[in-house]
Amino acid sequence: MTGVEAPGAAQALPERPRAAGRQDWTAWPRYNEAGSGYRGYWYPVTWSSHITKDPKSYTICGEKLAIIRDGGKAYALHDRCPHRGVPLSEGDQQFPGTVSCPYHGWTFRLTDGKLAAVITDGPDSKICGKLSVQTYSVEERLGLVWVYIPIASEPAPPIDEQLPRELVENEGIVGGRIQPRGGNWRFACENGFDEGHAKYLHRTALWRLFKPMPTWNITSIIPEGRWIYRVQEEVYWEADFPGVGKWTNKRWWKKKPDESQISQIGNVGAGLKVNPVIAAQNFPGFASLSMPGVLRIAYPNFIHYEFYVPVDDDNHLYVGLMVNFVTGVRKLGFVAKYLGAIRWLFHGQFSGQDEWMVRVTDAPPEKLYRPDVSLTTWRNLAEEEYSEKIAAALAFTPDPPVRPVRERRTPAARTASATAPTESTNGASVSAAADTE
Repeated sequence: MTGVEAPGAAQALPERPRAAGRQDWTAWPRYNEAGSGYRGYWYPVTWSSHITKDPKSYTICGEKLAIIRDGGKAYALHDRCPHRGVPLSEGDQQFPGTVSCPYHGWTFRLTDGKLAAVITDGPDSKICGKLSVQTYSVEERLGLVWVYIPIASEPAPPIDEQLPRELVENEGIVGGRIQPRGGNWRFACENGFDEGHAKYLHRTALWRLFKPMPTWNITSIIPEGRWIYRVQEEVYWEADFPGVGKWTNKRWWKKKPDESQISQIGNVGAGLKVNPVIAAQNFPGFASLSMPGVLRIAYPNFIHYEFYVPVDDDNHLYVGLMVNFVTGVRKLGFVAKYLGAIRWLFHGQFSGQDEWMVRVTDAPPEKLYRPDVSLTTWRNLAEEEYSEKIAAALAFTPDPPVRPVRERRTPAARTASATAPTESTNGASVSAAADTE
């Protein structure tokens, strides 16, 4: 040969090895698309005390809201005047029961969003009643303002159906923190229910300074009602890792754990007296999660809730509530303890470690490990429940508005000589046409 090889079949390239791990979230298509959250749920927005007669702007599930208080009741409207797009939250209240755009005085009713007046167009403005802005259902519970973000035009379900049952049925006292945070709400939700992170990430938290934590667990995830629970089946307080050595969270200054029992209330060991309200719930496991992203952690003396409120693809609102089921003067003791220490240790430095991880998380792609069954079970729950919710919302068809039947005018009889309309006849014809349009 002269250096030019005879033509033949092209040489096959070696097969590229398949990347290990999950490269995307297409196994959960609705979850994959829920970067800005799930519609069709109630979301906590802010403390009730923060809503006054001066409207304030919030964004939930990508929806811009103007929230205002009138006559003691909170209202929410779409935060955009249809005239030139100015936020209504920049306006104020010129008339009871309304909010006015600061640009030209377009004034909208709070109850239904109807344009009730246009101050710069006079009392006889022809556009009044012909335009409106969307309104949202609002409720107040637990000292918070809640807004329902609809999927379509479905009515808002009762908020108490979505709230954790024990919060609806029992008296208690709430301490909490609301904080805007970076990172997608799904990362925050998965972090909260994540099996492995607390034992390692939070080992340096001051909240855990005197409390022992296991090194690793074997857990299972079980459903009950609309919640999924993390159930501790085996707990290991220390372990020998081949080739590297022994690792433990035990320290001489920490409380010695009772290694003979496995607690499903709290994750620092058994033996503590449990509040009777909490004990009566019979939670299968101390950590549970429900749609649209509500974490519940049951401790012996309180329950901690986290609501991961979607803002947009890159931001969420962290709503952390610590609820102590006590009554009477014992509430004052909890308030003093919460404001004096717990708020800064638990909802501050401890929760701040979670905020750090959520902000820097970059997934997918991801390579999951055994404890991540908590994540995949949550995604399956979200996928199934939201598919059902969308079907129910789209099946709802509101009744069309009933319009009054207008009586048709009987045209005047024409004479034979009126073959060409006179000026007055022309005027009457135009008026009749205008009346019947």
